[in-house]
Amino acid sequence: MLILASASPRRRELLTQAGFVFEVRPAHVNEDVRAGEDAIAYVTRLAREKAQAVLDTISSSGINTEASNAQRSWSSTQSAKDADWMGHRWVVLGADTTVTVDGQILAKPEDAEDAKRMLRLLSGQTHRVITGVAVVTATRAEVAAEVTGVRFVTMSEAEIAAYVATGEPMDKAGAYGIQGRAARWIPRVEGCYFNVVGLPLALVTTMLEALGVRPAGWTAE
Repeated sequence: MLILASASPRRRELLTQAGFVFEVRPAHVNEDVRAGEDAIAYVTRLAREKAQAVLDTISSSGINTEASNAQRSWSSTQSAKDADWMGHRWVVLGADTTVTVDGQILAKPEDAEDAKRMLRLLSGQTHRVITGVAVVTATRAEVAAEVTGVRFVTMSEAEIAAYVATGEPMDKAGAYGIQGRAARWIPRVEGCYFNVVGLPLALVTTMLEALGVRPAGWTAE
């Protein structure tokens, strides 16, 4: 069973779009940047910590859902050796996205003024969007990162203020959503578009398929 360790509706929508069947179990970890930590190290660490935190919760208490009940029933028909489904039968996907510009890591804005500050930094610049991805089981942990370049046109102060007033920037790394109103200021994307939304689907699919997790109904070798 696949578990998405994220409360992000965008990641949930993208994973569904790719055809995967999964449960959502948000993770709660400290997201502060450590001293001397670069952006790739930061997002891959957080992705793994989120996935591991959810797996630890499953391993200690289980999941009380229809899917887990079905999994438990399936396990009860196996040998005693295979009956320890809890943890071993779960694949947990964690992800974390950040934006970097001029060497600065831009996470989610703390307030409206912080969002405006971030947008001023992005205005007229090409920045990087980096998503760390972790796939964790009871016996394996794989991490990777996707990097995409995003170009912003120059935004006026009035445009920045109006955009922040919509509330859209407030829960997004770098204070913007490419799939929303901010698309009007983005003339060019270099790399994976879905990475900018929050989940690099090609990378994630490759990592999951390496563990035998495939989209529903997928039979091709």
